[in-house]
Amino acid sequence: MTLLPLSDDAFLFPGAVNSLVFANGSGGALLVDTGLDESHARKLLRAVQDAGLTPSAVLNTHAHADHHGGNAFLLKRFPELVISAPPLEAAIIRHPELEPLYLYGALPPKALQNKFLLAPSSPARPLEAGTQTLGGVTLDLLNVPGHAVQMFAVRRGGLLYAADALFGPDTLTKHPLTFCAESTQQKASAASLLGLEGVQLTVPGHGDATADLAGLVQLNLESLERTTQSVLHAVQAGAASTDTLLARVCADLGVTMTNPGAVLLNRSVVSAHLKELLEAGRVEMVTENNLLVFRAASA
Repeated sequence: MTLLPLSDDAFLFPGAVNSLVFANGSGGALLVDTGLDESHARKLLRAVQDAGLTPSAVLNTHAHADHHGGNAFLLKRFPELVISAPPLEAAIIRHPELEPLYLYGALPPKALQNKFLLAPSSPARPLEAGTQTLGGVTLDLLNVPGHAVQMFAVRRGGLLYAADALFGPDTLTKHPLTFCAESTQQKASAASLLGLEGVQLTVPGHGDATADLAGLVQLNLESLERTTQSVLHAVQAGAASTDTLLARVCADLGVTMTNPGAVLLNRSVVSAHLKELLEAGRVEMVTENNLLVFRAASA
């Protein structure tokens, strides 16, 4: 697989997770997001080297395993490679056991210690948003929290890499429960990208590049609001625990979960939207019969 040119110095390495490559004009390349595992990173490196480039730095937009799982392989080949990420996300990349820990709520069993939830550790350094120069490449890092507690979108000229602030249409259809840590922020981050002027091409973290930023934002906002309404309807069907509400939401949206990891991820989605509804006064959280349950707010 080869790099797909997006501009004179920017390239896309498409995959289940997209990686971006920015040439620095001196033979080096900044790699943005390294994929799930060694397989993705190996193919990415081969494509970079086939283009006559050598990795000069890595930026992880956030700490989900599918965006930094390839770091370890690249570090074996280039031990001096500097990896950067948003501050909290950098801590998780350094201590990746934190991801399955916060999803499970305790140290997770072996079944949840897999590459989808637990990437190898890598020495990421904390980085703030704003204009930054990484590996000889200057770009703008935009705060877009919500999908993760912290996350960067990347802007360079007319190109926007939205990371997981936006998902492609096929991904939204396949995964109607879009993962999030905070759904209100997730919606605000997606909407904020509409204010960017001069964007000619947008690349989501998952999905195809598009020239229609406004259309992509609208699709994502509609999908997120559909989840919020599904969670609300689940609560209105009767007071229930998060797990029971998750089952109701999955039935409503046509989602079938086949492994424990999927249950944990989707449970977090429901929890995030419950928080949004709690703060909006639409839902109440109470303890009944030794259970934490959610019910429709009293009129």
